[in-house]
Amino acid sequence: MINFENNPLIKKTVQFSLDIIEFCELLDEKRKFVIAKQLLRSGTSIGANSFEAQNPHSKNDFVSKIKIAAQELEETKYWLYLCKHSKNYPFDEKLESQVTEIGKITYKILSTSLKN
Repeated sequence: MINFENNPLIKKTVQFSLDIIEFCELLDEKRKFVIAKQLLRSGTSIGANSFEAQNPHSKNDFVSKIKIAAQELEETKYWLYLCKHSKNYPFDEKLESQVTEIGKITYKILSTSLKN
């Protein structure tokens, strides 16, 4: 099992996934099903791919999984942006802050991995 305490990316993506699940439940309660489904899928996929990257077959496999996590992160930013700027949708600034912080870690890992 992966040690969350020693891995900031995993620790933060797991917490973000839990927070996204809670937010998507709120969206469902408000009958915002389409955005809830998309946000739930992309938001939890960041952590799933980061988690998978912890046990890679090769360096290329690791980089590939982190790249997928980065793509899912960008999609999640999009859905959160729509919630933030739509009149009839709830928005949670904490999620926006979390995804920004996860992005910094993810892109730093990618940058470092591609240099080596």
